[in-house]
Amino acid sequence: MKRFLLAACAALGISGAVQAATLDTVRQRGTLACGVSTGFAGFSVPDSRGEVRGLDADYCRAIAAAVLGDATKVRFVGLTAQNRFTALQSGEVDVLLRNSTQTFLRDASIGLNQGPVNFYDGQGFAVRRDANVRDVKGLDGATVCVAQGTTHEVTLGDISRARNIRFQPVVFERVDTMYQAFFSGRCDAMTQDASALAGAIATVAPSAADYMVLPEAISKEPLGPFTRNGDDAWSNIVAWVHYGLVEAEEAGITAANADEMARGQNPVAQRLLGTSGEFGSRLGLSNDWMLKAIKAVGNYGEVFERNVGQGSTLKLPRGLNGLWNAGGLMYAVPFR
Repeated sequence: MKRFLLAACAALGISGAVQAATLDTVRQRGTLACGVSTGFAGFSVPDSRGEVRGLDADYCRAIAAAVLGDATKVRFVGLTAQNRFTALQSGEVDVLLRNSTQTFLRDASIGLNQGPVNFYDGQGFAVRRDANVRDVKGLDGATVCVAQGTTHEVTLGDISRARNIRFQPVVFERVDTMYQAFFSGRCDAMTQDASALAGAIATVAPSAADYMVLPEAISKEPLGPFTRNGDDAWSNIVAWVHYGLVEAEEAGITAANADEMARGQNPVAQRLLGTSGEFGSRLGLSNDWMLKAIKAVGNYGEVFERNVGQGSTLKLPRGLNGLWNAGGLMYAVPFR
């Protein structure tokens, strides 16, 4: 039987690394290897002390807290657009949280599992204010900085053909090099997720007031975690950490009041925080797994506001990333 299973796995192209139980590997290692960007403001970027900060970084910490009981047990692995999926496939990282758009082809063809969306974004364009460009049509004939190996490169070509707009792409392997080129005047515009453009203007531009992101989005860019196929138990943990952070915001549970809410009478809070229901044990975790995660990073709203919202340099509105009962798309699968 074992020989048959190994043969079947080989026929399906499933490697031994994929079949390994990631949860056991993480526990034995004692740290979570989390794939992040090499520097996206608001999502994962080193602060003045070298600590990686951002929405994606906080998700890494939440998973480490849930699995290992300690949010500091994370090794952040900086990845480029070109090597991010290979690093996950090979087992170099346990989970990928790197501004990665979920698409049909990525789901169907690269042997990875797409988790729930943790940030709804859209591709946009950054331009100089004094260029007097107010919409995408105004970029006809413009040189556009774009990162290689991204959905942005593909979408730029799609929009060019669909709208008969002539772009002259200037392609860069590294995002930091692309930023340097754009802000030094090499390109008329730069295209990327709108949130990343806002972060670049806020933190990299020589004068943020001189630049703007055009209001029109040219694509849907649902961002979220990726895990390896063949390890449903680990993929479930990553997914339910996200749902737990959203559920916590819905229930009014914060980093500051989580202990008090765990002792209260709210049945949703009791199930989420581990005082009833044995929910953690069903995932192979301690029943206070989400209590630890929430105390470490806060609920989804706290993570958003601190990193990309009004408490950050980006000051992005919640918009589509608001809760479902406040006009947004964030909706937690119920803990029951």
